[in-house]
Amino acid sequence: MSTAGSHTASAAPPPHPTTVLLVDDNELGRDMLTRRLARRGFRVIGAADGLEAVARAISDQPDLIIMDMSLPVMDGWEATRRIRADARTWTIPIIALTAHVMADDRVRCLEAGCDEFQSKPVDFIRLVDAILRLGGLEGADGAEAKG
Repeated sequence: MSTAGSHTASAAPPPHPTTVLLVDDNELGRDMLTRRLARRGFRVIGAADGLEAVARAISDQPDLIIMDMSLPVMDGWEATRRIRADARTWTIPIIALTAHVMADDRVRCLEAGCDEFQSKPVDFIRLVDAILRLGGLEGADGAEAKG
């Protein structure tokens, strides 16, 4: 995880459209984050609950998943476990995005299979840095990320 003073995410769009599955039941938040990521060159697909997230991960094969953990129908912890248990999706990087910010919440997310833990409210530069790092795109042009 990067520290506040060491953001190195690229300001340029990824060399190919990186597909991000954004899972959040808050439509307004999902829409805002979708627009910000799209402006950065990412292709964003959405899901509003954990069950839909599992289905979209299988059908759309995104490059990365941003998973809210407090979801209806199926929570993000169970959705992450199911994605990790499926041979078609187990290698997709998953970033937990949650308002649960206690140390044991971070551990719980990582134990469920998340690769990264990000807290809400979203620190967009830090989130893009994590997307680029987990997607193998970090430092494409050495520029700083801008929200």
